[in-house]
Parts: sequence; C-alpha cells; structure tokens
Amino acid sequence: MMMKALEKKPMTQKATVDRKSFSILVKEHHRSLLAYATALTKESHTSRDIVQDAFVVAWNNLDTFDITRDFGSWMRGIVRNKWRESLRKNSRQIALDEETLESLEADARDWDVIPDQGGVFSKLEDCLKKLPDTLSEAVKTFYYEGRSGDEAAAVLDLQSSALRKRLERARSGLRECLQS
Repeated sequence: MMMKALEKKPMTQKATVDRKSFSILVKEHHRSLLAYATALTKESHTSRDIVQDAFVVAWNNLDTFDITRDFGSWMRGIVRNKWRESLRKNSRQIALDEETLESLEADARDWDVIPDQGGVFSKLEDCLKKLPDTLSEAVKTFYYEGRSGDEAAAVLDLQSSALRKRLERARSGLRECLQS
C-alpha cells in the first residue's frame, strides 16, 4: 500500500520510514485507529487522546518499525498498550478480555483489506449516500456531529422515538450495503 513512499535502503541496512511517509501513513490510518480506540474505550475524547499518544510513541520509535510488517497492526498494538496504560490510571474504565481484544483486532484487519475499494470509511460514505435523506440526516446529526439523542431529535424537529427508529433503519440499510 505505502511501499512507494517508504525509503528503500540496501539489504545491509534496515529500511526506515521517513518523515513524509510517516505523515502519509498517519493520514491513511487515523480514522480506523480512532474507530479501534473508540471500540476499546467507548469514549470519543479518551480515544482521541490515546490515538494521539500512540502516534507520538510511533514517531519516537519509528526506527524500530519493520517496513515489511503492516503499519496498521503495529499502530493498533501501540493503541492497545496506550489503552491498557489508561486503564491502569483510570479505574472507571472497564477492561476487555483477551478474546474480545482479538475479535476487535480481527475486525480491524478485515477493514484493512478493503483499501482497494477506498477503505471501509469510503464505502460507508458511499452507502450513506444511498440512504434516503431523512435517514442520512439522522445519521449525520447523531453520529457525525456527536449530538445526544435529545439534541439530534431537536435539531431534526423529531420526537426522540422517531429519531431512534430512523437510526435503526439507517443502521440496517448501512449494514446491508456494507455486506454487499
């Protein structure tokens, strides 16, 4: 995927990622790492902090990254370690068991194989465009803008129950579209 942007060195030296290549890799993986961190933490602000900290750790340890490995997997490992560190510092968070973590990692790997179709988020955007306007507006207001159910319902001039039903229908439509 990013091999063109990676600096090639003779076999006697370890190939490394340069500053520009790292920047490109960060842009390519940022959204999926945020989604992964949010699945771990269940909190968007905590997940943003963890991902940012993970990129700092990655930058500081870039010389240890083996370019023959998958950058996304390497970063998810750093995100997982940052999340565990966060758990130790904050007893409010609930730890996930290893089986759940492995399941999340498997899902993330599945997302990584969609790049030839523009990535999972591009496919999701395409699917969102196929939904009726009423459903896509509900999704955008609730999920993209991060509003609470009551706030989103007020913005859309709906009852909370009507918003919940629209979101349910939208999720169903998106699931069908993503699976096709």
